Amino acid sequence: MRILVLGAGATGGYFGGRLAGAGRDVTFLVRPQRAAVLAERGLRINGPEGTLTVAPRLITEVDGAYDVVLLAVKSYGLDAALAGIGPAIGPRTVVIPLLNGVRHLDTLVAAFGPERAWGGVCMIHATLDEWGDVVRMTGLHRLAYGPLDGGPDDRLDAVTAALSGAGFDSRASRDIVAELWEKWVLLATMGSATTLMRGSIGAINASPGGPEFLHALMAEVIAVATAAGHAPRERAVGMVQGAISTTEPTTSSLYRDLIAGLPIEADSIVGDMVAEAAKHAVGVPLLAAAYTALSVHTASRA
Repeated sequence: MRILVLGAGATGGYFGGRLAGAGRDVTFLVRPQRAAVLAERGLRINGPEGTLTVAPRLITEVDGAYDVVLLAVKSYGLDAALAGIGPAIGPRTVVIPLLNGVRHLDTLVAAFGPERAWGGVCMIHATLDEWGDVVRMTGLHRLAYGPLDGGPDDRLDAVTAALSGAGFDSRASRDIVAELWEKWVLLATMGSATTLMRGSIGAINASPGGPEFLHALMAEVIAVATAAGHAPRERAVGMVQGAISTTEPTTSSLYRDLIAGLPIEADSIVGDMVAEAAKHAVGVPLLAAAYTALSVHTASRA
């Protein structure tokens, strides 16, 4: 299958690079500046297993239709990414977004139709270093995908085969919307906590009132998801509880982007959760405070 990856940052670079390294037909659609870096250095992935370097196929404009399109852009870059993607979408193309939150689902269904727009969830701790190489910081590298309605699709087996056996955990899901919400609960909790307190989860836990703050924030986010009809399952709740109980210097991508002075996904990760809370009359004082702080940061950057 022909696979197009939009974006070769930490997420797209990692999963797309692994697929390319496994011999899949992968093309990266990137901006000219990123293309120049990758053409010179190659796509390098540094992680616990060592370094993988691939010579990626790069384009700066869509060159035809693809079977699978992996959208690996930040939420604030989605509209720009979709502007020139039309020629990549054929009648049986599957579009799999690797974005945070859920606001992008309506956008993709409206753009491509429910038969092409699937859901996707990736779990990875990765970043780009000063040379533009992908650095995976932990052993976590999971990918899940599937039709939004959870129903049968005669393309699923072929997509699963194309995205499997490439050095990361990959599986098809029949309940991808639930998984998207569960990841959102985790991100909203971790992102709100670390950005509001300007520190790692370990540092918060080591501070007076820190553990109580983290558990109260988690309870707010779970209450919103439950009111919206997407209560996280027991395993997902356990994952969030484990994440906020660590004494390690764990942070969130939202925090790392904020500290680096980069654009942040404040709206899709935190703001939309606050909006959901208002829709269902759920009180979220801690979550709302985090969003206010993030909004101040965004305004100061502008």
